[in-house]
Amino acid sequence: MNYILFDGNTRSNFLPLTFTRPLADMRIGILTIREKWEKMLHTKTSTKTEEYLGEKYPTEFAIDTDNVWLNGSFCPNEKLIDELKTLKPMEALLYINTVVAANTGDKKIFDYTSVDEFVKYETHSKPMWLENIWELFSKNGEALEADFNLITAGRKSLALSATNQVIGTEKIFVEEGAKVECAILNASTGPIYIGKDSEIMEGSIVRGPFALCDHSMLKLGAKIYGPTTVGPHSRVGGEVNNSVIFGYSNKGHDGFLGNSVLGEWCNIGADSNNSNLKNNYAEVKLWNYEKERFVSTGLTFCGLIMGDHSKCGINTMFNTGTVVGVNANIFGSGFPRNFVPSFSWGGAAGFTTYKLRDAFEVASRVFERRHCAFDETEQRILTHVFELTEKYRKN
Repeated sequence: MNYILFDGNTRSNFLPLTFTRPLADMRIGILTIREKWEKMLHTKTSTKTEEYLGEKYPTEFAIDTDNVWLNGSFCPNEKLIDELKTLKPMEALLYINTVVAANTGDKKIFDYTSVDEFVKYETHSKPMWLENIWELFSKNGEALEADFNLITAGRKSLALSATNQVIGTEKIFVEEGAKVECAILNASTGPIYIGKDSEIMEGSIVRGPFALCDHSMLKLGAKIYGPTTVGPHSRVGGEVNNSVIFGYSNKGHDGFLGNSVLGEWCNIGADSNNSNLKNNYAEVKLWNYEKERFVSTGLTFCGLIMGDHSKCGINTMFNTGTVVGVNANIFGSGFPRNFVPSFSWGGAAGFTTYKLRDAFEVASRVFERRHCAFDETEQRILTHVFELTEKYRKN
């Protein structure tokens, strides 16, 4: 079978993170949603997403096997995979009236909003379904536990150095090339995964569930409360609680990050903090791009959502439930507003437009530091996002 991950009807609820990636390429737990599917299906997948993202995330069709479409807002489990493999052409799996998967045979077109011509079956697998952006951190513990079991099954962890203080050794897994010295690791509250060539520096205190992905680092004296994920090629210091960092991002210094999600290529300045609890303990609301207003999350604890390429200067303060778009640059004293549009430059005193030319110069330098190329494809994506979000910068 040829598997294609498509953006379901919840994509807009995950903006600004999905301005620059398909739903399936969001990280929750240890792996991205795509990586979960590919690991459980033992094959590669392609993507059907927004046209402007198609160059980076193309769709590939099969010639000699069935095309099976997978909803990128669902995280798979073993029972769902078993059900999926039984699908015949023109059969679909649904969960609460939402398409999870559909087999279109040799057809190369699929409209997930109209499946009347399909034979429909309700899945009994109870998969994790992501409907709102804050679920990336609120469901991170469940996803991290599942990924830990998936990745470590039948494998043996490298031994930890005797310099560390460890609680719950059986729930700690250390990959090849990882370095951990003089740290306190408590896996009694959830598993701890330490990825390839990653490092936990001296004095760090980690309380699971926690994932430090490949080539990432906890700086000296970091304090981590789970469930927290630090994606690949990232640097994290200070205090972090129940947050997800997609990858290639830095929060390298003291300061608090809680109940938050950072995209890729973000940087949090030294001693910056976000509030994750309102002074009156009221329910937190977040900006929603589809409704173009703040919506209720049902959460008391909700911090910062930051899109790709955004950065803040030292001592930046974020209010509870702040959404920062793509490629914003925030600095100065005081609290910026709770919704910062993409390509904004400034802070509490006001914002101007962050010009594309200047944004590209910074992105090029940042990519180079990680031995990556900020190519024309990346530029075209960001240019399109700049144009899509222009109306918000005028408000």
